[in-house]
Amino acid sequence: MSISKKICGVTGALAALAAATPVWAQDMIKNPTVEQMATMMNKGDIAWMLVSSVLVLMMSIPGLALFYGGLVRSKNMLSVLMQVFMIVSVAGILWCLYGYSMAFTSGGDNHFFGGFSKAFLTGVTGGTYAATFSNNLYLPELVFVVFQMTFAMITPALIVGAFAERIKFSALIVFVIAWSTIVYYPIAHMVWYWAGPDFLADAPTDYGFLWGMGALDFAGGTVVHINAGVAGLIGCLMVGKRIGFPKEPMAPHSLTMTMIGASLLWVGWFGFNAGSNLEANGVTAVAFINTMVATCAAAVAWALVEQVHHGKASMLGAATGAVAGLVAITPASGFAAPMTSILLGFVVSPICYLFVTKVKSMFGYDDSLDVFGVHCIGGIVGAIATGIVADPALGGQGFFDYTQFPAAVGVYDMGAQVVTQIKAVLVTILWSGIGSAVLYFIIDKTIGLRPSAEAEQQGLDLTSHGERAYNM
Repeated sequence: MSISKKICGVTGALAALAAATPVWAQDMIKNPTVEQMATMMNKGDIAWMLVSSVLVLMMSIPGLALFYGGLVRSKNMLSVLMQVFMIVSVAGILWCLYGYSMAFTSGGDNHFFGGFSKAFLTGVTGGTYAATFSNNLYLPELVFVVFQMTFAMITPALIVGAFAERIKFSALIVFVIAWSTIVYYPIAHMVWYWAGPDFLADAPTDYGFLWGMGALDFAGGTVVHINAGVAGLIGCLMVGKRIGFPKEPMAPHSLTMTMIGASLLWVGWFGFNAGSNLEANGVTAVAFINTMVATCAAAVAWALVEQVHHGKASMLGAATGAVAGLVAITPASGFAAPMTSILLGFVVSPICYLFVTKVKSMFGYDDSLDVFGVHCIGGIVGAIATGIVADPALGGQGFFDYTQFPAAVGVYDMGAQVVTQIKAVLVTILWSGIGSAVLYFIIDKTIGLRPSAEAEQQGLDLTSHGERAYNM
């Protein structure tokens, strides 16, 4: 039976559960007191989630900033650092103003985005709580707020690599504000919002559209990578090619910086994936080891492909392969087994390599830092493969059936799940693609997307920020 059927059928089962549960336990589930809540939290979970939040922040700054910065020409290094740094800063403010509320509050009969009941973090204090994936286990809500904030920070920052070296700074910030509002928060709501395991009886239809469909996305294959990758592709097409592309050489100016950035991304990704379990338990360990081995396999696979194709394995290729592996395992990290994760890593690198080297040149689009080829394509591979590797018959974790108390692994249908995963991918592509295209068009026709040709040729470090990354 598909997950969507399990979720939609919980009312009767949980009603029966409530009838068989002692009155004090029913009150604890539905109307817990502060004292009761204190017994329903684990200090280890709280500590792990705070550490995970720091790790995910490290992925953006300095990780992504250095990874991208090393890949551009020296005259644009500082501009990329500034873009990522300011996107993180702006996204954090937006999240507190209304982003958290739009993503993680009930939309009522609307399953595409939440409401504004928690705008400005109204009612969110050190004494309010957020559900985990286990019955009767909670986190302080502010811990959940800041963890999810780091995802809202890095996702729009990923987009800038697609049109690096040719975007007007003011236009980028306006785009990020609008894109986060119209694209990211709704996608996050559709994929990740639900009432929580203890409240489904009271709110059996209170969940996001893709969650209710039964889509599996443990840590952001659709929400983060496909979402940002599609926006990046649309952006590089609508902003246009860099001056001189592809005739002039535009080699990375510092692969040392790129390697450092990739390494920080790898380390931080354990918070991204293992932290998405919201608890410190066995499933956290599953996500942790899957993240490790899939990345190892993808880095090795990319190096092998380069060795066969070019006769040499490059540092840039190894770093790119590692990122592709991290992207692909993200939606599957808490569902797969270590050996299927290794297989996924070996599969994703050749596919991304094909898009980065062949498809891009075939169609002639200037995806500067291969956001589409690595994040979108890697995310699609991982999202669809999640339906396969999650199968308990292959050692996967399956999904939790919350009609049982405590929740237990439900009956798994691989074919149905793969179809559901494909639907989720298509919804994300359409939502992000259409929304991004409209936003780019409006910004281009109002304040303009690109700096002048003279400014672009001189370099955005000086022309946009009045500084140099390096003193020559």
